Amino acid sequence: MTMKILIVEDDQSVAEMMSLFFKKEGWTEDLAVDGEQAVAMFKANSTQYDLITLDLNLPKKDGIAVTKEIRALSPKVPIIMLTARDTESDQVLGLGIGADEYVTKPFSPIALIARIKALHRRVVIGQESQIAAVKTDFELTTQHLKISKTRREVLYDDQPIANLTPKEFDLLYTIAQKPQQVFSRDQLLELVWGYEYYGEERTVDAHIKKLRQKLEHYGPQIIQTVWGIGYKFDDSKVDS
Repeated sequence: MTMKILIVEDDQSVAEMMSLFFKKEGWTEDLAVDGEQAVAMFKANSTQYDLITLDLNLPKKDGIAVTKEIRALSPKVPIIMLTARDTESDQVLGLGIGADEYVTKPFSPIALIARIKALHRRVVIGQESQIAAVKTDFELTTQHLKISKTRREVLYDDQPIANLTPKEFDLLYTIAQKPQQVFSRDQLLELVWGYEYYGEERTVDAHIKKLRQKLEHYGPQIIQTVWGIGYKFDDSKVDS
């Protein structure tokens, strides 16, 4: 598996460590040492990077601002946010504005590589399936949604829903497969993220919030909160 990664990191020792481990995997990387440089490098060629590792605390422009600008250019490039902060609010903020993963420093390089591979694998599978798919086929149809997993395409009353991140799509597809079934946060962490997320249930809340905001541009809300338990998908009572 070959990849080109944009490392956005102002700590030289951390950047060198990541570069060393990435090279062992056969990956190439570019390094940006501040937020402004990161945005400029991505704007120059937004299609060359398979993934971004992004430090939250950066000179000139912090990771939150960088994520917003990158997401405006590319809604799908995987972003793993790295930070020395370990507060719930920071995690929710980072994930809520478009990061796909949140890794707290100090981190295990092996664990980071595992997360990178998992994210990249999902994106590649989606791209390959999209090329082979028949344009009119949708694997999942509800009263108001049509979802193609192979093309990673969602229609709400035949309106294409734009700018879903990989995690937002996976989350919507997972709960829409079983309308009205209540999913706990732990269940969604396991089903969507594919590994134990160390009890960080607010990760789910952040992604649900962002997903709801995007859905609301196309029609009434179809993801419901079941207080004290989790979430469920139900568009049976939504008027066209």
